[in-house]
Amino acid sequence: MPRPILATIHLDALRHNLARVRTAAPDAKVWAVVKANAYGHGIERVYEALRAADGFALLDLDEAERVRALGWRGPILLLEGVFEARDLELCSRLGLWHTIHCDEQIDMLAAHKTQQPHRVFLKMNSGMNRLGYSPERYRAAWARLNALPQVEEISLMTHFSDADGPRGIAHQVAAFREATRDLPGERSLSNSAAALRHSADPDVRGDWVRPGIAVYGSAPDYPENDIAHWDLRPTMTLATRILGVQDLKPGDTVGYGSSFTAEAPVRIGVVACGYADGYPRHCSTGTPVLVNGVRSRLIGRVSMDMIAVDLTPVPSAGFGSEVTMWGRAGNGAVLPIDEVARAGGTLGYELMCALAQRVPVTVET
Repeated sequence: MPRPILATIHLDALRHNLARVRTAAPDAKVWAVVKANAYGHGIERVYEALRAADGFALLDLDEAERVRALGWRGPILLLEGVFEARDLELCSRLGLWHTIHCDEQIDMLAAHKTQQPHRVFLKMNSGMNRLGYSPERYRAAWARLNALPQVEEISLMTHFSDADGPRGIAHQVAAFREATRDLPGERSLSNSAAALRHSADPDVRGDWVRPGIAVYGSAPDYPENDIAHWDLRPTMTLATRILGVQDLKPGDTVGYGSSFTAEAPVRIGVVACGYADGYPRHCSTGTPVLVNGVRSRLIGRVSMDMIAVDLTPVPSAGFGSEVTMWGRAGNGAVLPIDEVARAGGTLGYELMCALAQRVPVTVET
């Protein structure tokens, strides 16, 4: 039989989370962000669950071609725009909308020969300081685009750096509002955190929201709020089984580096999961797991293929017992991916995207 580890994608949760964002941002259209192969879930796997979105937002042309091949005829937005001039030919052929964030992209578009004018999203750097025009240069870039026959419509866009934290978004909203005053075009500002926390303000909600991580069942402002607070559901489960059991005496150690030493008798289960499966190596003793749906903890160091877990809370567990590394257990208990990620010093995004190719994946409707 195959090694007993399995990732499950929950389509019902994806549908629920998308609807939850739509409820949080009334009157706005919703992009389903499927960059990074739908945050590691697989574009082809999640497509049916996300068809209720108003459009798909992603990064590269391969992803756009895959979404079109699945039958999607609605909007597709390239969030980073094109990378070289010939990319615009595929934008024309596939009817892709694309972001403009620098002069070089305008130069490419001005030289592009097309019979089908393009819909573009002009990006402002309102404080994130990654991509986009400064507020001082934004209107000039808009005027240049507006003069091009290759451009059919210009939408206005920015991205928040602190929608999930105490600094907030007021400074960026003010910069965006001032620089775009009286400019026509639809607006898109909100990521997951802004859509859930700030979208009661119509200036923040805009015409399009761009939820990413919230759609995939992670709280964008964890640990301040968890998925239960936002009524989000886990969309990915990573589950495995116990391969063997060891009874430790006081003084016994576990795993490489002997990072755990038993202070009292303890029974541990060795499970089929490790960093080669995408589980974070930095997780240490105390990281939560579910054994037969009961909360327990990781013990010792994560190795390539195996992890030890504490069986004290589940004395009936043994060879073959289910261990949920994150997501939904068989009894309905939930271990949010955010808790595991925090124990590993990272975010749920990374765990989803890092799921290894060797882990088999199934889809649950």
